[in-house]
Amino acid sequence: MKIKPFWIIYLFLASITLSACHTDRPSDENRTVFRFNEASGLSSLDPAYSRDQATVWASNQLFNGLVKLDSSLLVMPSIAYLWQIDPTGTQYIFNLRTDVFFHDHPLFTNGKGRRVTASDFVYSLKRISDPLIASPGAWVLSALDPTEDGILALNDSTLSIKLKHAYPPFISLLAMPYCSVVPYEVVDKLGKDFRIHPIGTGPFVFKDWKEGVQLIMLKNQNYFEKDETGTKLPYLDAVSISFINDKQSAFLEFIKGNIDFISGLDASYKDDLLTRDGRLQSKYQGRFKMYTQPYLNTEYVGIQVDLNLPLVQNSPLKSKLVRQAINYGFDRAKMMRFLRNNMGTPGEKGIIPQGLPGFDNSDTAWYPFDPSKARKLLVEAGYPGGKGLPEITFSTTSSYQDLSEYIQSELAQIGIKIKLEVNQAAAHRQMVANAKLNMFRASWIADYPDAENYLSLFYSPNFTPEGPNYTHYSNPEFDKLYREALNEVNDSLRFLLYQKMDKLVMDDAPVIILYYDRVLRLVGNNVEGLGSNAMNLLDLTRVKKTNKK
Repeated sequence: MKIKPFWIIYLFLASITLSACHTDRPSDENRTVFRFNEASGLSSLDPAYSRDQATVWASNQLFNGLVKLDSSLLVMPSIAYLWQIDPTGTQYIFNLRTDVFFHDHPLFTNGKGRRVTASDFVYSLKRISDPLIASPGAWVLSALDPTEDGILALNDSTLSIKLKHAYPPFISLLAMPYCSVVPYEVVDKLGKDFRIHPIGTGPFVFKDWKEGVQLIMLKNQNYFEKDETGTKLPYLDAVSISFINDKQSAFLEFIKGNIDFISGLDASYKDDLLTRDGRLQSKYQGRFKMYTQPYLNTEYVGIQVDLNLPLVQNSPLKSKLVRQAINYGFDRAKMMRFLRNNMGTPGEKGIIPQGLPGFDNSDTAWYPFDPSKARKLLVEAGYPGGKGLPEITFSTTSSYQDLSEYIQSELAQIGIKIKLEVNQAAAHRQMVANAKLNMFRASWIADYPDAENYLSLFYSPNFTPEGPNYTHYSNPEFDKLYREALNEVNDSLRFLLYQKMDKLVMDDAPVIILYYDRVLRLVGNNVEGLGSNAMNLLDLTRVKKTNKK
């Protein structure tokens, strides 16, 4: 007899749990449960620690902030229905809805969720700045006026936020789950256990979490949003998240109809799913829906350029000519076709990805495939045909080993010898942050929809272990333009500054852009309203599901 995997058994138990806790529903067969998988797992349901996609997706179902992003990544009202920004761009006044309540909890009067007030946002925002909390989102409020009135409740439904200087992207940062409102009495009582017993205001209420197995959330019967017809949201009765760490197994469960939604492309099933040019294989056409669009994720290779570091002093990569030669030395279009099934755009432009204002839409490519140009640059650098050029160590992870081996093979043809070093993912991230790697694979997924997020990777004050300037790039002209952009409230002028900064970086070549990613979503035919967006955010508030007969 074949033994079923534990997670399959738990799916059955979970369905019993859902039945037991929804006795107010008309019947089990009419109940709609949206199911998806998180291969990477979850470590916390506290929005203060929502630094990765898995935690962000879960937090967005359980919590709300002042504002949110729509499918076009425009800032829209959430708990704040209206806001004003003063002409200097330094003071924000938010008017809050008065019909938003926390989920029920025994610590509230009669166990019923109380109304959210401006003081709750003062508490919640100051909490993520508290060093004792050690929230990875503390940087979100780095532009805040440090005085007592930086965050202030003017009354129960009016919140004031003051910045020490203008920062145009700030309003979109407030849409991040870090800035979600949480109830002080529950958080203070539970302490660290709030991560496993979250209480928010979101469209779904926490029910049960077997770590590494299953997370269940139920419809919030008191949710404040309604659709255009006045129907209360959300439409779904429950959300069930599994944690199958094998992505091919999860894909098979989707094909069987046991999972409603899959995001992303994995090497284990990419060729079975897609043709080389990115179309759905004929055997799957009509069986489910596929959504794809530009994703605000730039995949790149970083090069450490800090001449104060011994690993740079002894490396040929300290030469801009060598870095430029590498940029010209491999065919990104071929790489995308054969290794990514064209699910992405070759990275021949700057660090700013497609889909953001500031992206270079011209026909000019910064680094098209040009091996003859690469060879000429090596001659100029003093390494004709690669002679005398020391072997370069390229650090990567197993998930990107195929791309790294491709680059290694391509560069060998122009005389650049690459030695691959494959690291465990967590160790790799740590070594990148601490400037221990000379050449390393990296990526940057937008935290908020503004190109400043990408350009911050090259601002010289940001090369600290906590900062994003992993290459330790330093250019006084870039820093000057960056500071100008931070204080420019005119969008058109700010975008021009972004483009100038992007060109400076590309000429100095502290990075090798591999590709601009694409969102890929597979959705069951019985699901409506999920759609897609350029940050791959997951909002299930308006999703509908028809149970199969």
